[in-house]
Amino acid sequence: MKSDTESRPIYRVDRFEVPLEARDVLLERLNVIRGLLQSIEGCRQNLVLEQPSGEGMAKFVTFVEWQNEEVFLEAKARIADEYRKVAFDPQAFLKQIGAKAVMANMNAV
Repeated sequence: MKSDTESRPIYRVDRFEVPLEARDVLLERLNVIRGLLQSIEGCRQNLVLEQPSGEGMAKFVTFVEWQNEEVFLEAKARIADEYRKVAFDPQAFLKQIGAKAVMANMNAV
């Protein structure tokens, strides 16, 4: 029998803020990542949301619901492997485009 934590969904919520001139570059990368995530079994929801902003900044939130922690950890490893294959460094990318990011794994209460 699975424990409550093994069967509960995991939510990944990431917030990004970038200068408007980097908006399209970030959105392109978010859509690539979205495509990778959607191909993984156990991905229940996968949204890229944009918040209107008149501050010279583009603001995005990504929201991904995973079936459970096991699936989430497998997906995390798979994405890390994909990044290694294409030599993509997420932290360097965010720094290069001047992005501020807040990333969190969450559980429903």
